[in-house]
Amino acid sequence: MKFSIRWTALLLAGSFFFCGCSGGGTVRRDVVISGVEVGGMRYAEAIDAVRRTLAERMLPLVVHTPEGDVSPSLTFRDDLSDLVRRAKRGERLEAALTRQSADAEEVLLRACARAARPAEDATVTFTAEGFSYTAEREGRACDYEALLCRYFEALRTGETEIGMPLTPVAPAVTEEALRARTRPLSSFTTRFDGSDAARAGNIALAAQRIAGTTVEAGEEFSFNGRVGKRTAENGFREAPVISDGAFVQGVGGGVCQASTTLFGAALRAGMRVVESHPHSLAVGYVNPSEDAMVSETSDLRFRNPYPFPVYISATADAASVTFSFFGMPDGLRYEVESRVLFYLDPPPPRVTEGDEDRVVRRAKRGIASESYLVAYDGSEEVRRERIRRDTYAPVQGETEKKRAETPEEVLEGEL
Repeated sequence: MKFSIRWTALLLAGSFFFCGCSGGGTVRRDVVISGVEVGGMRYAEAIDAVRRTLAERMLPLVVHTPEGDVSPSLTFRDDLSDLVRRAKRGERLEAALTRQSADAEEVLLRACARAARPAEDATVTFTAEGFSYTAEREGRACDYEALLCRYFEALRTGETEIGMPLTPVAPAVTEEALRARTRPLSSFTTRFDGSDAARAGNIALAAQRIAGTTVEAGEEFSFNGRVGKRTAENGFREAPVISDGAFVQGVGGGVCQASTTLFGAALRAGMRVVESHPHSLAVGYVNPSEDAMVSETSDLRFRNPYPFPVYISATADAASVTFSFFGMPDGLRYEVESRVLFYLDPPPPRVTEGDEDRVVRRAKRGIASESYLVAYDGSEEVRRERIRRDTYAPVQGETEKKRAETPEEVLEGEL
């Protein structure tokens, strides 16, 4: 009988020991873990109490980004199960924590994508009113792998904030570069008598049609293609034109002065002239062989030889028209030289009878001439190319002589 009682005691003692190891035991008195008094609590209760306190105290790990701070959710691992069992009476212990995040990769990937942005190139817009520029914008790249490494290292070391690893991305085209590509190349002006409103209006209309033109690298410009036909339906009016060696009224008179002025500006900008034609008679607003006559069958065409666009502006007022070219200078200065080779005498004047003695048309010598495009590097001439060799016809003079009075006219005058 005694034997059975001792065995029962041992069994009970064994049962108590087993329960303590499985988590059902009680923490020894006066134990404090991470600032929480847990003495006398059952193990599970003590662990829960400390964990609640630790969760309240645990600071987030904040990632600073250009779009705002982000904080992946945090959990932690601890050694509380071990601490509550081995704590001795009256001990003050600190739990060892390891922070963890289950959604860090997903949260940081989205944050990285939001923070990254492509670089934006500067842009230039050219119209008849001139240039307008939009500044470039620097981009940035986010290194996702570096961000993850930095984040998990911060978790391990206990940091509470980190920055996002960003790299600036430079734009390919800056506003400064665009302004360097849109500098003045040339400007050429001719003047006219503004009292002929129709002619002045035709010149202004042609200039208006060309103003704001962009000629891309290697592209060819056509005056006729840009201005259109010189017809009343296209907005042009009647004014003096040269036809068959004489000045007569015709729709679009004055447009050739616009084409000539454009020709002068294009040459001085270094354009390669593909097609140009002289007038049959010399004109007074430019030197010989510097004019550019246009008609239904004759055009002014030039090509942009540069690896960048050129831009054409135009202005016209009551007495002058100006064309200007813009682009990236090639370092050379272009000038146009005109040479008169010889003059052609006009035929004897034509004499007709009329009501009075007067000069109907003054005689004018013809001209044989040539023109050259000369390129200078500073003051040194580096290239000379002949543009054209032309012959302008002489103008026959015409006078009117007063008719002699007949006897009948004399007698009528005496009555």
